[in-house]
Amino acid sequence: MTNSIGEVLNSDVVFITGSNTTAGHPVIGARIRQAKERGAKLIVADPRVIDLTSDADVFLQIMPGTNVALYNGMMNVIISEGLQNTAYIEERTEQYDDLVKAVSSFTPEKAAEICGVSADDIRAAARLYAQADKGAIFYTMGVTQHTTGTEGVMSLSNLALLCGNIGIESGGVNPLRGQNNVQGACDMGGLPGDLTGYQKVANPDALAKFEKAWGVKLSDKPGLTLTEIVHKAGHGDIKFLFILGENPMVSDPDLNHVEEALKNTEFLVVQDIFLTETAKLADVVLPAASFAEKEGTFSNTERRVQRVRKAIEPIGKSKADWVVLSDLLNRLGIEANYSNPSEIMAEIASLTPSYAGITFERLDQLGSLQWPCPTLEHPGTPYLHKASIARGKGLFKGIDYKPSNELPDADYPFVLTTGRVLYHYHTRSMTGRVAGLNKISPESFIEINPVTARNLGIKDGEKVNVSSRRGEISTTAKIVRTIKENVVFMPFHFAEGAANVLTNPALDPISKIPEYKVCAVNISPSDRVSDYV
Repeated sequence: MTNSIGEVLNSDVVFITGSNTTAGHPVIGARIRQAKERGAKLIVADPRVIDLTSDADVFLQIMPGTNVALYNGMMNVIISEGLQNTAYIEERTEQYDDLVKAVSSFTPEKAAEICGVSADDIRAAARLYAQADKGAIFYTMGVTQHTTGTEGVMSLSNLALLCGNIGIESGGVNPLRGQNNVQGACDMGGLPGDLTGYQKVANPDALAKFEKAWGVKLSDKPGLTLTEIVHKAGHGDIKFLFILGENPMVSDPDLNHVEEALKNTEFLVVQDIFLTETAKLADVVLPAASFAEKEGTFSNTERRVQRVRKAIEPIGKSKADWVVLSDLLNRLGIEANYSNPSEIMAEIASLTPSYAGITFERLDQLGSLQWPCPTLEHPGTPYLHKASIARGKGLFKGIDYKPSNELPDADYPFVLTTGRVLYHYHTRSMTGRVAGLNKISPESFIEINPVTARNLGIKDGEKVNVSSRRGEISTTAKIVRTIKENVVFMPFHFAEGAANVLTNPALDPISKIPEYKVCAVNISPSDRVSDYV
């Protein structure tokens, strides 16, 4: 997030797009409701009628995969009506002409036709956002999990820059991370082309610094993303795979292919706190300690680094992740002689400019710090780009709308989109073991509009077959008025009736993220003979 969670309370307008915030991030959803009560205006753009829709001043129920068209339509209105922040654009941005050219043909009427919404609602949303002194954008994977996901994020950056909302308190572009330490994992180099603090492996100066510190030679070639790794494993190009705290047998697209790929891997090691669907396929399972059994830090969605303190000793033969990894490094002939996590934090600070001022001692004293925190005297950074844009000037990118990789046809006439429910966490490795949560949300389901259900002869609570070009599952129909005709929704949490058997592994060419949010499916009652098996 460019800004802090608490800042939303003073935002004038909040634009939520591709995020069912109260289900996926309920604490932040509650803060947004508090902002609304304090006078903020709310814009919501989502394929479903979500909980926050009832609070929205403008609701845009767009078709899945049409985010870029919507944002371009809003920017067309802002520019054509002279609502852009001209002084900010001239002082703090560049390549504005590229944006003007790209959105010039995206009239609200054109965007409305693509998105399936009203042109007047697009105008209303654009005016509301542009005329706010402090406009905050919040988004999640409803924006990113597309073959055009990177361009969707760039378009939101365009929108924020156009109205001068980057580098101000209570504004910004704020991606909400899906798990408690996803931000921290990325910060620590859990990306295929990055070292800690987003220092690129292709940068020779950064690489030399880490080689000197670690006493080893490092590759300057970016690695593969998880989806690319699974693909190559399926073709026999990857012989050894080490999976830590991830459950691709539920979370990855095209699960039939994922299972085939993992079974085809010569040596599969899984490190986890439970015997997940993925761990069951492993040659070796390394039992990890839970958060309550280890010391360390988590970095949350607002870049806030917080201490994790051991409450109990690791149970059985389980070990903290840093202990497991240190033991492996030592057995591989690389010295990793850490006696406690504070030493690891000190090494992180010595190699990572954005973490240079963060120590266990300061965290114990202050409670938390937000990076960038470059020195031991620095108080941390609540919001980014205050003095200037980090790259020098904000870069406008002219983005054109491109349809999703897979669209409905005669064989697969419905659009499936996926997401989360409030009661479960990712692949249910943890929440699936809680009786109360399973009582509330016990099984996979598919949301279907009443008109679509009537046309198919499907009743609420009935078992149905859902198929795509990648596979077929059985799930329970849930007839709702919160989704459009010919669009259906499934949560991805469940291993039985798994939505990701169906989803499309087509990748964004830049970020390599799969297109979880749009694929074409067919549906029939389970007792009906299927034409597509």
